Amino acid sequence: MPDLVQKCFVCGALLDEEDLFCANCGASAPESDPSRLKLDGVVGTHSFECSGCGASMSYSAEGGTLRCPFCGTNKLQQRADHRVLAARRVVPFRVSHEMAASALRKFLGSSFWHPADLSRAALVSEMSAVYVPYWVFGAATHTHWTADSGQVPWGARGNWIPVTGEHRGSYQGILIGASGALTPAETEAICPFDLSDGQTPAGFTYGSAAIEQFTVPRKYARPLARAGLEASEAQACARRYLVGRHRNLKVNVRIENLTSEPVLLPVWIMAYRYRQRLYRFIVNGQTGRARGQAPFSKAKVVLVALAVLAALAALLGVILAFD
Repeated sequence: MPDLVQKCFVCGALLDEEDLFCANCGASAPESDPSRLKLDGVVGTHSFECSGCGASMSYSAEGGTLRCPFCGTNKLQQRADHRVLAARRVVPFRVSHEMAASALRKFLGSSFWHPADLSRAALVSEMSAVYVPYWVFGAATHTHWTADSGQVPWGARGNWIPVTGEHRGSYQGILIGASGALTPAETEAICPFDLSDGQTPAGFTYGSAAIEQFTVPRKYARPLARAGLEASEAQACARRYLVGRHRNLKVNVRIENLTSEPVLLPVWIMAYRYRQRLYRFIVNGQTGRARGQAPFSKAKVVLVALAVLAALAALLGVILAFD
């Protein structure tokens, strides 16, 4: 997949080959010049696609029996050698197999709402170390903002006063998941990662870990990065310029010199079954931060609902007794 170094001549935002206009400022995109494009890919070998969840990944010869780390199935179809996007940095694992398994056991018994037998009855179908693809964005921002402030001058007749201003910011390390199997909520939930720990892929030892291939192109990750920048700018403006009550904060963010980098980040992925249903649990392989799916106990939900109704009925009886 080509990674294009072409940028907008007005604001410096990244442009992809198919862009007719800059998504940031609306300027017309120049015609693609093949001499300015750089292929940043490798030929993917030992590549497989899962028939269950559709994940695309590569395995090393050390991987042993091949199973999909995302859903646990062994129904994998080998794909012919093809060109895939190459990561520029790889962050190694710091969390061991035992630490990740311990996090799963703690999670299964951590909530009152989980079934009482969940930690005993859950059967782990698969536990794999996976290098999951992410896009890393950075940018400078120039924001014009408006809001209504509750800090009205003394003697004013209204409760709100309009205020406006400008703010400039700089952001690095904005992570957008490029996985085809993990949801955006999952890839975001286990962030952050320390990207300074990254290593160049040349000579990097992946061991028995699987490598998920980039599924989300940069052009689809850019709007998510922009939304993150706008949210961060709104928070920065509210924190820095608005004291006390405020409402209707609006930000108009111009993004300058947007950069991107494809990276591979370490994630432990566990698939477990409970009463014939499959659930997923993931762990940040660098920090141990976790996110998981689990069933709710219907019996506990019913008992709590009955207890609440009984309490309300008792309260109503007390109120009626004093009437």
